[in-house]
Amino acid sequence: LWWGHQIPVWYGPNGRFPSNDDAPVNPVMRGLGKALEGAMPGAKVVHTSTKLRRQMAEEAFSEPLVFCVDPEDDLEQEIGVQYRWPVVEVESREAAIEAFSKFDYEKGTPIPVYRDPDVLDTWFSSGLWPIGTLGWPEETEELKRYFPTSVLVTGFDIIFFWVARMMMMQLAVVGQIPFHTVYVHALVRDEKGKKMSKSLGNVLDPLDLVDEFGADAVRFTLTSMAAMGRDLKLSTQRIAGYRNFTTKLWNAFRFAEMNGVFEPYENHTRSIRFPDAKIAANQWIIGETARVRETVDEALSAYRFNDAANALYAFVWGRVCDWYVELAKPLFASEDTGIVAETRETTAWVLDQCLILLHPIMPFITEELWGSTGKREKMLVHADWPTWKAADLVDESASREMGWVISLIEAIRSVRGEMNVPAALQVTLLRLDSDPAATEAWDRNSHLVQRLARVASLTDAGAAPKGSATIAVPGATFALPLADIIDVSAEKARLGKTLDKLGRDMTGLKARLSNPRFVESAPAEVLEETREMLAEKEAEAARLTTALARLAEVA
Repeated sequence: LWWGHQIPVWYGPNGRFPSNDDAPVNPVMRGLGKALEGAMPGAKVVHTSTKLRRQMAEEAFSEPLVFCVDPEDDLEQEIGVQYRWPVVEVESREAAIEAFSKFDYEKGTPIPVYRDPDVLDTWFSSGLWPIGTLGWPEETEELKRYFPTSVLVTGFDIIFFWVARMMMMQLAVVGQIPFHTVYVHALVRDEKGKKMSKSLGNVLDPLDLVDEFGADAVRFTLTSMAAMGRDLKLSTQRIAGYRNFTTKLWNAFRFAEMNGVFEPYENHTRSIRFPDAKIAANQWIIGETARVRETVDEALSAYRFNDAANALYAFVWGRVCDWYVELAKPLFASEDTGIVAETRETTAWVLDQCLILLHPIMPFITEELWGSTGKREKMLVHADWPTWKAADLVDESASREMGWVISLIEAIRSVRGEMNVPAALQVTLLRLDSDPAATEAWDRNSHLVQRLARVASLTDAGAAPKGSATIAVPGATFALPLADIIDVSAEKARLGKTLDKLGRDMTGLKARLSNPRFVESAPAEVLEETREMLAEKEAEAARLTTALARLAEVA
């Protein structure tokens, strides 16, 4: 394995040997031949000893003749013609000396030559990469089409070794810069921030990770963590989380398939049609899709690949696979065929956009889903990137309405979770006040709130009864009676006990971080891990403190 291009230089024996006066046509060969035959001036022997032959051969290669030859050319033509004698290439200098010590002029033994075993510096050689891969020095079609390139993606540790050499080599050889932008990515370390090393046993082999979690999960993990100026701490837990993301996407398509979304495309070529939506939930998800497309485009243009990945994750998982799937269930169950048809058309369009936007990061599952959901004009990799603008697709009225509905559902779920209300229990919701916009939003979407927040009924009330938790959303105030649902005293005791333990844990962590000896001597990864643990416990304590405050209101 050559770590660079082998130097195109061959070495042959020099001609500084004693010879007779009656030199042959080639005085060098005459000298070589006679010297090795023992016909030296004043010599009394007729056969040179093996030892002397060896010494003379070593002398011949002590300062050898140097020949620079194109490796593709014939050595006989390039070197033999200069010796005016046949030549043969051997493996090394030692092999050349051994062969030359047995040289026989009369029998026409070929002269041994050997190639320089050294190589050009690998970075020097690979500096030709932008053009060498395209057929240079020939004026190939590939060279005309693909050079110069646009963006080089690399690590900061080889900017000097490779990037600078590529820039200089192309300027010197073809007079053009090879790329206009260099994107310097993070270095991948283990989950504790240590450099991966075989001796430490912390190496994560990408091929092993692909076998275990899939290529898409590995790619999405690396992309989502590729923030500028920060090393990437890779762990199998993170990759497993993004494998769940691929499963979530797959299940969303299964849900759509079960509700007949792809039936119209089983026998007809499927084109990406923009849906004509009238229902607020469908108008809302179209607008959200338009917004995330602009966010992703902006992030990609600025080389913030992690921002693009995280925006898509929040949209696909949070907006599409969670909220829209849940909102679409009662729409698919509607007896109005127009509502069902609109929702199917909207779902098909939104899922297509998810595949297109995710494809650069997750090419395998997206291509598979693209091809398995109807006949297509072309593969996803060849599909056009969307160019529509959010301003043209966002319905502000629908966005406000669905934003209100989602905030109410989330608020009810939050209270239920904090107060430890049984998940399956249907509760009564009290409306204390409501402006016209909030009232209309409830009237149009009450079935969604009741289904997704497990609300049995809504009752208007002038004031919240004792033992209720107050829920405020834009334009309206609601109350959730809890006195007959939960044991307030038991909940207070449970939360208080948990808060006490959190307090002791936080005190210990703060003490460690305020200790100068610990801060100075602890490894960087230990310090960061301690800070992260403290932040997590502080966030948990804040959540429990809010829950206790609610319980105080209830009591």
